Amino acid sequence: MAYFKQLYVQVLIGIVAGIVLGIVDPPTAVAMKPLGDAFIGLLRMMLAPIIFCSVVVGLTHVANMRQLGRLALKALIYFEVLTTVAMAIGFVAVNIFEPGVGLHATDLAVDQNVSRIATSAGNFTAIGFFLSIIPHTLVDAFAKGEILQVLLISVLTGAALSVGGVGKDSVLIRGITEGQDVLFRILGFIMKLAPIGAFGAITAAVGAFGAATLLYLAKLVILYWASAVFFVVFGLGAVLATLRLSIFKVLGLIREELLIVLGTASSEVVLPRVMEKLERAGCDGAVVGFVVPSGYSFNLDGTSIYMAIAVGFIAQATDTPFTLGQQLGVLAILLLTSKGGTTVAGGAFIKLAATLQTVRSLPLNGLGLLFGVDRLMATCTALVNVIGNVVATLYIARSENGFDRARWDAYLTAKDRGEEPAPAPVAEPAAAPQSAH
Repeated sequence: MAYFKQLYVQVLIGIVAGIVLGIVDPPTAVAMKPLGDAFIGLLRMMLAPIIFCSVVVGLTHVANMRQLGRLALKALIYFEVLTTVAMAIGFVAVNIFEPGVGLHATDLAVDQNVSRIATSAGNFTAIGFFLSIIPHTLVDAFAKGEILQVLLISVLTGAALSVGGVGKDSVLIRGITEGQDVLFRILGFIMKLAPIGAFGAITAAVGAFGAATLLYLAKLVILYWASAVFFVVFGLGAVLATLRLSIFKVLGLIREELLIVLGTASSEVVLPRVMEKLERAGCDGAVVGFVVPSGYSFNLDGTSIYMAIAVGFIAQATDTPFTLGQQLGVLAILLLTSKGGTTVAGGAFIKLAATLQTVRSLPLNGLGLLFGVDRLMATCTALVNVIGNVVATLYIARSENGFDRARWDAYLTAKDRGEEPAPAPVAEPAAAPQSAH
C-alpha cells in the first residue's frame, strides 16, 4: 500500500484511467476537462510569487554583480548551444526519414484557426519580443503572470538588495524568505490534486479527438518522439556525463513532474516544484532561481526539435522545394522565433506560425496538417523542455561551484527508499559590500 502513496504512482493511475475513459465514453471524458483546467490554473497562480521570492532570496547570496553577470553569460551561451544542437538533430532526422514525402498535400485550404493564429504570430518581431519583457508597471507583471517580466523585476530587486547594503538581518529579506516557505507549503497542498488534474486533462484530450488521433500522422509523431529521446539520452546525457551524473538518475529525480507534464502537456505547471526540488537536491539557490525561470523562455530544447521537424515535414508534405541553404536560413530564424512563450500546450505551434510568416517560401496552410497531432507533439515538447532545464541548472551550478554532490546522493537515496528528503539548508546572504570613501 505504501507504493500507492507515491505521487508519481497516483498520477500515472490518473493518466491511465483518463485514457480509458476517453476511449470508452468520449462525451463524459470531455466533460472532465474542468478538472484539468482547475489544476493547471492553481499551479499557474503560484508561478509569479514563487519566482519572485526564489530569485530575490537566491540573489541575496550573490557576492557581487560580477558573479551575476558571469552566471547570466554562462546560461545564455549554454541555452544557445543546446537549442542549436536540438534543432540540428531535428533537421537531420526529418531529412533522413522524410515523414512527409508522398503525402502530396498541395491543395490544402487555409483553416480559419490557422489564419487566426498566423495573424497574431505575424506580429512577432525581435524588437517587440525584447520590449515585451518590460512590464507597464511592477504590479502588471504579476497580474498577467508573464514569466520573463516577473524574472526581470525579481533580478532587479535581488540585485538591489544584494549590493545596496542590506544585511542578513533585514526585515525585508526575512519576510521574503518566510513568504517563500509559505508558498512552497501551499504548492504542496495543490500537488496532492495532481492525479485528479492529470486525469481531467488527458481524458478530455482523448475524448475530444478520439482514439484514432493516436494513429493520425503516426510516422511524424514517432519520428519526433524518437528524435526527442535521442536528444535526451545522448545529447543531455553527454552533458551530464561531464558532471559524472546519469541522465536516468536525473529522470528519476523529476519523475513526478514528468508525469504531471505528460498529463497536462504543459511544462509551466511544474516550474515551482522543479525549482524547489533542484535546490533540495544540492543546487545553489541563486543558480536555481536564475537559470530555471530564464530557461523556460530561452532554453526550449523540445520546442527546437519540434519546429525543425515540423518545418521540414510541411515542406515535404506540400512538395515545396527546400534546399540545404534554405534550411540553414530557417535554422537561423528559428534561433529567435523558438524563444519565449512556449511553456503551455500549443505554444510551440504559435511559434511555428511565426516562423512560417517569416519564411515566405513555405506554405502557411501546411500548419493545418499538424492540428490533429498537436496534442501528442506538445506533450513531448513540454517533457523535453523540462528535462533540458533541469540539466542546464545542474551543469551551470557545477560550473559555478554551486553543486553539492553529497546532498545530491543523499537526496536520491532518500527518494529511492520512499523517505522524505531533508530540506535544503538555508544559506547566509552575502555580506553587504563596503562603501568606498
